Amino acid sequence: MYYLLNLAIMIKVVLIGAGNVACHLYKAFKKADAVEVVQWYNRSTHAIIQYQNETEICDKINNLKDADVYIIAISDDAITNVSRKLPFNDKLVVHTSGSLNIHGLDKKNRRGVFYPLQTFSKDVELDFSNVPFCIEVLEKKDLPILKQLAEQIYSPFYKINSEQRQILHLAAVYVNNFTNQLYRIAHEISDIKNINFDILKPLISETANKVQNVSPYLAQTGPALRNDKKTINKHLKLLDNETHKEIYKLLTKAIQETHGK
Repeated sequence: MYYLLNLAIMIKVVLIGAGNVACHLYKAFKKADAVEVVQWYNRSTHAIIQYQNETEICDKINNLKDADVYIIAISDDAITNVSRKLPFNDKLVVHTSGSLNIHGLDKKNRRGVFYPLQTFSKDVELDFSNVPFCIEVLEKKDLPILKQLAEQIYSPFYKINSEQRQILHLAAVYVNNFTNQLYRIAHEISDIKNINFDILKPLISETANKVQNVSPYLAQTGPALRNDKKTINKHLKLLDNETHKEIYKLLTKAIQETHGK
């Protein structure tokens, strides 16, 4: 892990996109001492009109201003096309995708990745000290810029290549997206019997806290680990939703195979 605390020169940034990641980055950069968002581009300024008194907004890609780094924070399938449309050469252009290879950016510019490994919701405040960045460049001279961007918003950062980042993104789907779906199922199950979901929240917190100090393998508990067939069958009978039953069976099988049950 890299973490710098040295004095830095001002970095000029142009943000491209108006989704959750772009909005959170803008708010974080705005607070930074040595980062200036000189322009914010989106194909429609409607999504960023509220920021027009804070920074220059733009909806014409040919009118992008000069900057030290251009951050493309848009959907993965649009990144390559937008990078091709950029009206300049030999500038540092980075994307924020977890799954797109660095070579997905057009080679007319210097290429990099500035991927925040975190879940983003537009209306939920985020502490960037808890947002690790995976950074990658093709030219060594560009590495200090991305390091400084992370440093300025107090984020830890790691040099991670495209293959490693894609694996991290896959792992993140398991620990975040799939886990959140399990929370939603638990919420639905508890709601059926008018049980307040808040009762489960301390358990959610403790489970997340435990893996900070213990491996997930050692942290595992529950009827599947114990091979408690009576409880497992009782749970399955309580589930009316067939999809929920299949998920329960699959996860039970996975736990038992992991622990040799």
